[in-house]
Amino acid sequence: MSKLYVSNKDETVRMFKSDFLEKLSRVHWSVPLYIYVPVIIICLYNAGFNYSLSFTTIFLYFFYGIIVWTFTEYILHRFIFHYNAKSKIGNRIHFIFHGVHHDYPRDSKRLVMPASVSIPLASLFYFLFYNILGFNLLMPFFAGFISGYLFYDMTHYAIHHFNMKNKFWLAIKNHHMLHHYKHDDKGFGVSQPAWDYVFKTTFPEKSIDLKESD
Repeated sequence: MSKLYVSNKDETVRMFKSDFLEKLSRVHWSVPLYIYVPVIIICLYNAGFNYSLSFTTIFLYFFYGIIVWTFTEYILHRFIFHYNAKSKIGNRIHFIFHGVHHDYPRDSKRLVMPASVSIPLASLFYFLFYNILGFNLLMPFFAGFISGYLFYDMTHYAIHHFNMKNKFWLAIKNHHMLHHYKHDDKGFGVSQPAWDYVFKTTFPEKSIDLKESD
């Protein structure tokens, strides 16, 4: 079977001639926390104190936000990040968005979403959900949605750089490693595999040698 990556070391390839764009494409794993934890706090504060939503309403819509994120994560990964481009420009865009990660899966500066991508996406989803839910219910829902996103980003980094021993986390890691090293057309859930079971994109085998190397 052909190798599905270029390098399994913490290294990468330059993507842009511009130093500015190249810098924007790299990010430390902690940056999303600094950006979005305050957003979560503000949303929950607004929900509880400015709009006086009940604890039950806040809890339920926070939970709904997490569930919607898991679905969004699956859809983005399967249909956007793994879009089968037919043109040179399309292949270039695919490489920038996700192909580079599959070629260099342990590159520590390209494992979480850079702010140059995540902030426009978060803004888009914010206004989409606002038009569906209104401002009051948007607050706990968006807090849950962003919490799900942070869990996804942190989980993704941990999967590629931490040794997992807990059975739960090891199962999550094995699922994603199968996607990277054996079946990149399956296993699109990163933080959890639930939607892979729903949409039948699970793997034919359930184990992998995690000691993949060059």
